[in-house]
Amino acid sequence: MADAEHKLQNISVGLSGLFWETKWKWGTFYKIWGNVCPAELIVRLCWAASDGFRGDTRWNWKGDFGKRPRSGCTGVMAENIIVRIQSPHGMKRINVGKRETGAQFLKKVAKEFGCSNNGFSVYLNRNKTGEISPTNKSLSLLKIKCRHGALGKCVHCVPLEPFDEDYLNHLDPPVKHMSFHAYIRKLTGGADKGKFVALENISCKIKSGCEGHPPWPDGICTKCQPSAITLNRQKYRHVDNIMFENHTIADRFLNFWRQTGNQRLGFLYGRYTEHTDIPLGIRAEVAAIYEPPQVGTANSLEFLEDPKAEVVDEIAAKLGLRKVGWIFTDLLSEDTRKGTVKFIRNKDAHFLSAEECITAGDFQNKHPNVCRLSPVNHFGSKFVTVLATGGPDNQVHFEGYQVSNQCMALVGDDCFLPCRDAPELGYVKESSSEQYVPDVFYKDIDKFGNEITQLARPLPVEYLIIDIPTTFPKDPVYTFAASPHPFPVVNRDVVGETQDFHTLASYLSQNQSAVFLDVISDFHLLLFLVTNDVMPLRDSINLLLEAVKTRNEELAQTWKRSEQWATIEQLCSTVGVQPHSASDYGALGGSPQSAPTAMWSCRHCTFMNHPGTDQCEMCNLPRT
Repeated sequence: MADAEHKLQNISVGLSGLFWETKWKWGTFYKIWGNVCPAELIVRLCWAASDGFRGDTRWNWKGDFGKRPRSGCTGVMAENIIVRIQSPHGMKRINVGKRETGAQFLKKVAKEFGCSNNGFSVYLNRNKTGEISPTNKSLSLLKIKCRHGALGKCVHCVPLEPFDEDYLNHLDPPVKHMSFHAYIRKLTGGADKGKFVALENISCKIKSGCEGHPPWPDGICTKCQPSAITLNRQKYRHVDNIMFENHTIADRFLNFWRQTGNQRLGFLYGRYTEHTDIPLGIRAEVAAIYEPPQVGTANSLEFLEDPKAEVVDEIAAKLGLRKVGWIFTDLLSEDTRKGTVKFIRNKDAHFLSAEECITAGDFQNKHPNVCRLSPVNHFGSKFVTVLATGGPDNQVHFEGYQVSNQCMALVGDDCFLPCRDAPELGYVKESSSEQYVPDVFYKDIDKFGNEITQLARPLPVEYLIIDIPTTFPKDPVYTFAASPHPFPVVNRDVVGETQDFHTLASYLSQNQSAVFLDVISDFHLLLFLVTNDVMPLRDSINLLLEAVKTRNEELAQTWKRSEQWATIEQLCSTVGVQPHSASDYGALGGSPQSAPTAMWSCRHCTFMNHPGTDQCEMCNLPRT
């Protein structure tokens, strides 16, 4: 029982389907779907006669509904029958006799799925009625008769397509957007196998090369004029789930807001994996957050130029990671004693502002999704947006979003602007002598309940947003080792988290008892080793990055014996240990306490100065 419960607790909630009843004058045929929950295994049963199959896998009715089907599906149950069982673990076929009892049948099901006899339940109806109990009743009393040979299929027992709307709507919770690969499967299905399918990216610009008239604004024609756009709900999404590997990643990011009260943003580095809860789904797994240079206040965020951006992407790629999205906070403290925050992002206000949608659209345009069905080999984007904000329970919640391909086009062609006083509204530009902007419409309901078409000036940004579930795993995963004394995060000088050889020496002294691979497996420490001004290791750290990527302690020990690490240790011993803590700084930041016994590195020319001096002995610039 314990093994069965362990296996069943990970089953995705949500098989679904339809219930058909087709009456003939000699019997009844049922096709039944059930739901799956962690405590019960509810399956679909299709019975198939093992004889009488003549190569025709489809019903061919003669005349009105209710007439006898064409020969090829027998009317009498065979001695040996095949029971097809469909579950989240796949489809199984079990050979049973029609005189077998329910108890014998359930034992065969348990053996086939590797469960204990009482670790699951089998129902005939999707509302969890008609349970097949382990009694001595014959299986022939169930009256489930899909009649064709063991190798045949009919329209009642073929597998569901991953884009089946009824199936997606009956998952728990229901899936509003099919996965992008399910959408591709839908386009490439049918007799032509998608031979003429082409995913065109939307363009809001005038087509170049039209010579029949003067250029805009003096002339335009239907050949070069972009088509008007009617905003529709996007039926698919490129990413179906966002998952942080562990809570430590999010907590370290939120610590900046907890210490300063200012908002913060960062880039998510991770990988794209299979999301098994949704057919052909994709999950973005987050392994680390990099915080670029920025200026944050309690109400705003501003990006600054990042000279290390290219190096960060390079190091992440060598670690098997890539930039999968960005994250930002919008948190307002409600009660500091209870640790609660205000619930400000909701249906009565807004989920994303127009300015945030424009930023998300710009990032998505910079990270296009490769697609073979597109003439330009890219379509849409898998770049995600995560917002840390207050939830209905006044606790910090992480909400995931993307903007639609239509929003990407409006942003990419510079046609979309935010509204000054209404964050939930955007505004589509009007055409000018410098730029032609096509008309953009959206559908709404007026006060009389009628559907009307409105010009997108202004435009509710909810028409452009696609929500993505954001989760944390029950069993945490650690690409980078978790340490009780982690290395400081880059670009946090305002709260005293400086990255220099003083902090490196302190970090190493606090983790002396740990395995070297665990000590060095810190994303921010690796970035410091590559980007520091005193001794950058960009060209000699590949072996260490491979060791961290593959969790190979032997490779890590080999790199530890290198000349580069020996030099790092010498520098740490020279500057001495100068531990820093957040308690040394005020709520809004401050200056580090002086350390008269330690040498310090000039941040302008990297010269190592003697302790007790406030100016660099080489360049004469101030220490801070």
